[in-house]
Amino acid sequence: MSILTHKCVIVGSGPAGYTAAIYASRANLDPVLYTGHEPGGQLMITNDVENFPGYPNGIVGPEMMADLEKQARRFGTVVHLGTLINKVDFSQRPFRLWADDGTEMLAHTVVVATGASAKWLGIEAERRLANKGISACAVCDGFFYRKQVVAVVGGGDTAAEEATYLAKLCPEVHLIVRKGALRASKIMQERVMKTSNIRVHWHSEVADVLGTEAVEGIRLINNQTQEYTNIPVAALFIAIGHQPNTQIFKNQLDMDETGYLITKPGTAHTNIEGVFACGDAQDKVYRQAITAAGTGCMAALDAERYLTENSII
Repeated sequence: MSILTHKCVIVGSGPAGYTAAIYASRANLDPVLYTGHEPGGQLMITNDVENFPGYPNGIVGPEMMADLEKQARRFGTVVHLGTLINKVDFSQRPFRLWADDGTEMLAHTVVVATGASAKWLGIEAERRLANKGISACAVCDGFFYRKQVVAVVGGGDTAAEEATYLAKLCPEVHLIVRKGALRASKIMQERVMKTSNIRVHWHSEVADVLGTEAVEGIRLINNQTQEYTNIPVAALFIAIGHQPNTQIFKNQLDMDETGYLITKPGTAHTNIEGVFACGDAQDKVYRQAITAAGTGCMAALDAERYLTENSII
């Protein structure tokens, strides 16, 4: 069987991947998109999306992803649902990629849109109360719990940022910290300590989340005294970090110490010409659907320019 050569292969879906596909297909790059095992990414486990432009009444995450997929298909993108690219070789041109269904392909350009996955505590309640008061994004979901008491778990910059953000919306924010000090940067620690409606629980861990149809509270355990405490809250925000889905690119694409791909400032270019990165795979700061879509656009435009400059199209 002959191996097909594509102008553009997009690895991953979500706002970044689908936006890249829309722009690439409109530029006649005939893109092929492999969604991975979680088509649509993190938005598939998000209920109401109210901060994405163009949806004045809001939209649920899965419906938004379905709309983006339809738009990409409308312009000719070939979408392989549920199929994962699990191996790449960027040492040759065209690049060589393998999918977990046994497909092998060549590509003149590759757009990496594999996203990142939130780290979770690993307790059963996270499944039971997903989208019912448990969230991994305060900027996304904090608005729905304004004027209510909420909790944040984590001790790094992400947790400190989420807690101070929520403190502007909520009368009280409980910050659950496993150790006796924050790992956050000094300036973020100072902001937390100066925010009067943030209450820090040191040496504490979430043992359980109370509620069946919605979050009603959290059960904490002090990991020094082993004492349990129940705190009524309307929501729990998990802020213990994200893991970029970039493992298959290790030793081929430049990445930081936590695995986020490094792109040249103001572009989607990676260290390998012809390979472009977008969305949460390279963004550990904003991690929003709209910023992911914006970088997806950039990646497609950069891919088009690369193909034109190298006389491939």
